[in-house]
Amino acid sequence: MSDDSTRPIVIKRKKVVAGGAHGGAWKIAYADFVTAMMAFFLLMWLLGSTAKGDLQGIAEHFQNPLKVAMSGGAGSGDATSVLQGGGKDLTRQSGQVKQGDVEKKKTTSFSKEAQAEFRRKEQERLEALKADIEKMIEQSPQLAQFKKQMLLDITSEGLRIQIVDEQNRPMFDSGGAELKPYTREILRQVGKALNGVSNRISLAGHTDAASFSGGTQGFSNWELSANRANASRRELVVGGMDDSKVLRVVGLASTVLFDKNDPLNSVNRRISIVVLNKKTESAILQEEGPESELSSDEAVPEGLKLPGSGKGTSG
Repeated sequence: MSDDSTRPIVIKRKKVVAGGAHGGAWKIAYADFVTAMMAFFLLMWLLGSTAKGDLQGIAEHFQNPLKVAMSGGAGSGDATSVLQGGGKDLTRQSGQVKQGDVEKKKTTSFSKEAQAEFRRKEQERLEALKADIEKMIEQSPQLAQFKKQMLLDITSEGLRIQIVDEQNRPMFDSGGAELKPYTREILRQVGKALNGVSNRISLAGHTDAASFSGGTQGFSNWELSANRANASRRELVVGGMDDSKVLRVVGLASTVLFDKNDPLNSVNRRISIVVLNKKTESAILQEEGPESELSSDEAVPEGLKLPGSGKGTSG
């Protein structure tokens, strides 16, 4: 037999032994643990520095996310979620607000203060204009004699200048729109004074309650009052007032009586010139319509007496 048949068979078995302390699996577990702890402490810090309203909003987000999404926002608490980039101070306990909301609040507050300051200065200008016109009347020999027919007062719309009829001294001929010479002088002097302010003006013509008779069929106190208002506008311009300052010219017939107790009183026949404040001017331009000419502003101002009580005919 060959020598190979007598040779012993050797079987080698490789024994795998674990690395023990020298392995790396524990490092992965430890890293996961440290990461979890860092996330936990970060969460605790955020919860501790978040306002009560924010916490309520976060809770509601997880309890009912659809409700929060439909209401628009990160939460329905009384403060904006700090997780969405709210206020800079995360330690505040009274609630966080968005930076944009703060700027908007500041702008609104500034705007209100600026508007109030503008209205105050505008009121001062109108008061100064009123004083100037009163002084002009006192110092002018031509106007001083008509002082009782010129009524000035400050209304919610601005400075109102009313030129009224007296029983024996009308501004117009009965039923006509031709101005008397003294009325022309008054309007021209007033026109010069009105250029002292940038405010625009409104003119209104008024008649008494006497029915208009004669003339063209269909002509009434409406047309008569409008014609008188427009005639007054022309005299203001002749006196030097810029025509672009006129914003409105209307005829109101006898709808707004100065003396409501006596519709035929001559004082009801008048021309009303209002130096408009900016609020009323804006209302007219936006076609919202102020209420002055149709409100109680046309009532006799406190401290003013009716210049006359005579009754007239047709306007």
